[in-house]
Amino acid sequence: MNNEEKQNICIIAGPTAVGKSDISIKVAKALCGEIISADSAQVYKYMDIGTAKLKNEEMQGIRHYMIDEVYPDEKFSAAVFRERALSYIDKISKRGNLPIIVGGTGLYIKSLLDNFIFTGSDEKYRKELRSMALEYGNKYVHDMLKDVDIISYEKLHPNDLKRIIRALEVYKQTGKPITYFQNESKRKPSKFNLAYICLNMYRE
Repeated sequence: MNNEEKQNICIIAGPTAVGKSDISIKVAKALCGEIISADSAQVYKYMDIGTAKLKNEEMQGIRHYMIDEVYPDEKFSAAVFRERALSYIDKISKRGNLPIIVGGTGLYIKSLLDNFIFTGSDEKYRKELRSMALEYGNKYVHDMLKDVDIISYEKLHPNDLKRIIRALEVYKQTGKPITYFQNESKRKPSKFNLAYICLNMYRE
């Protein structure tokens, strides 16, 4: 894929309350942009408190996507975000506008940039592993990684149960360690011409 075929996108990232929304709207107005939220809380309907979710009048006429996208009882993951965000990026680009991805959920942004390869889920196996952790301790489940994915075993702390369970789940489903898929994802060339802006401010 050469540069002419790549899609132009802008990412504006940074911690909560750093001013991402205000800056993104200014950028969108200046560059004919439309905004895709990459926020794991704003994506849910009704979850308005503590999420800094913009009201319609605050969007200042700029189209926003991935806000109030799903109900709280619906499952939403980085894989779902990637699928929907790519669809919105295509639609925005075809209109001749600039897709601007804005948010503080790093995994969502990485799912776009690193070409993540997502495997399916096995909720029954996850529950089994969580039960083992409750009965025998996190270290017991962590030790299960040693024989199937030594890289993840050495990288993950025993208390990082969510990632440990995911690594075991991927191996059970595919027979390959999760690090294999992470490395494969990084080998694929990016489909974007990217401008990445990370905002920060003095903590005081």
